[in-house]
Amino acid sequence: MHEQLVNVGLTKTEAKIYLMLLDITKSQAGILSRKTGIHRRSIYDALDRLIEKGLVSYIVENGKRFYSPTDPKRIQELIDEQKEEVYQLLPLLHAKFSEHKGKQETLFFRGPEGIKTIFEDQIRDGKDVYIIGASHNAKELMKFYLPHYTNKRVKNKIKLHALYAGERHQMPVPLAEVRYLPESFASLVSTNIYGDKAAIIIWLPHDPVAILVKQPDVAKTFKNYFDMLWKMGKN
Repeated sequence: MHEQLVNVGLTKTEAKIYLMLLDITKSQAGILSRKTGIHRRSIYDALDRLIEKGLVSYIVENGKRFYSPTDPKRIQELIDEQKEEVYQLLPLLHAKFSEHKGKQETLFFRGPEGIKTIFEDQIRDGKDVYIIGASHNAKELMKFYLPHYTNKRVKNKIKLHALYAGERHQMPVPLAEVRYLPESFASLVSTNIYGDKAAIIIWLPHDPVAILVKQPDVAKTFKNYFDMLWKMGKN
């Protein structure tokens, strides 16, 4: 129970004292010190904090102070108060996050795990994805992840529009429209456009890198380039 009480905002010392008081009902500070093994000065400090939190009360009998625990339902009230404080703070935190996020228009990623972050962002965004120069290397580097990505994409009805260069794929791509460009367009670089973002992925063997740009004008420019190449592509 000590850990649970600590998780709702009590210190280890406060939790130990409160639980001891629940066991013995009423006690002086000196007795609490002996029973818990906590230094007398620390006992007084913790009792003061528990009184402030409404978890302990005291009475004076014959000049001596006796401490008692209050109803444990006060713990639920403390939790509710903490929630209310968090709810009041959230708008400010969201505002600060949005302000900071707005400044971070360009993000860099490295390795398959970094590329996964971009693909997961596409799922969250929920917009159609337009790919210039879909790379065959992606299939090999992300072979264990791509089936999960495809399942999520199909489940969320996110359509893929992909431009490949060179030879045609044997296997159809679910919920996708694919066209092919001449072999001369083949490259290690592919561009994923979705929503107001453009991700430039360099499919280096074993260590792909990517730049994600969140900027509507940039995304629109790449989309215009995609549309031009799409007209050139063959089914």
